[in-house]
Amino acid sequence: MKIRLFHPLASLCVLALFAAAPPVARGQEVLDGIAAVVNNDVITFRQVREMVGPKEQAAHQQLKGEALNEKVKEIRLQAVNDLIDRQLILQEFKSMQSKGASIPDHVLDEHISTIIREEFGNDRSAFIRTLAADGLTLDKFRQMELDKIIVQAMRSQLVKPNVIVPEPKIEEFYKKNIEQFSSEEQIHLRLLLIKGKDQDGNDRRKTIEEIRQKIAGGAAFEDLARLYSDDSATQDSGGDMGWINRRVLSESLSKSAFSLKPGEMSKIIELGGNYYLLFCEARKPQITKSLAQVHDDIEKALIQSERQKAQEEWVAKLRKKAFIKIY
Repeated sequence: MKIRLFHPLASLCVLALFAAAPPVARGQEVLDGIAAVVNNDVITFRQVREMVGPKEQAAHQQLKGEALNEKVKEIRLQAVNDLIDRQLILQEFKSMQSKGASIPDHVLDEHISTIIREEFGNDRSAFIRTLAADGLTLDKFRQMELDKIIVQAMRSQLVKPNVIVPEPKIEEFYKKNIEQFSSEEQIHLRLLLIKGKDQDGNDRRKTIEEIRQKIAGGAAFEDLARLYSDDSATQDSGGDMGWINRRVLSESLSKSAFSLKPGEMSKIIELGGNYYLLFCEARKPQITKSLAQVHDDIEKALIQSERQKAQEEWVAKLRKKAFIKIY
């Protein structure tokens, strides 16, 4: 069992915002041994590997060849930059300790106790055994967790308790991002496809004309779709495509489909050597939520954005005055 190395501490009111400041040395390879130097501290490639493990596994499952190599390089360099930011924040905290900054021992003790209680059923022996299996001592684990607490506590100090977003800014965001608050127009569509030629090469337009006449005369569209449609994906369901938006079909079919009223059948459509009939079961119009309905959500998003921007600017300042080298 792997130990989850961090639990949010409500008592610290921290924010887990790991937004990286502008990365350095993006074009360099990360070599084994020393991955980076941050002032007088070293970041090792082992630390990088520990951070990127799951992401690299996912990349190996999804990519191959040069695309995989580039993705792995990107993942590792991002990890290095994240570790650089982390180390800069720890160094900043260390410089503040002379002014009285500290994390009380009981905060770390309670944090470790929470891990043992929630992940090991209060079985301290199982916890220690798992640490050993992961190559960690209790002291090492406590230091790792303390570092994470420090980083998030330092980030949280930048968060203003009462950020006020002006109403005009909320209104501007709403207008610029109106699509986020709108549901797409949709139709419930049935489709009947007849291939343009039979096995002998004879045109089958007459076949679909007869089918359309039967439907116009009162036959159920879905019944004839089950009998005659050459669309294997929808034949068994009577041509039912469910609720679709304008992007599901080709441009020409979509234009015809969305011109139909509920209960209306299209004319015969010839496309790509095949013949189509479309039938609209029902429609859902585009619905846009009012500003009043989404006001609070927009306000929260903008407050979050302001807080993240403050953190990015702070880390950028730490980078500017530091000696950083990526190997």
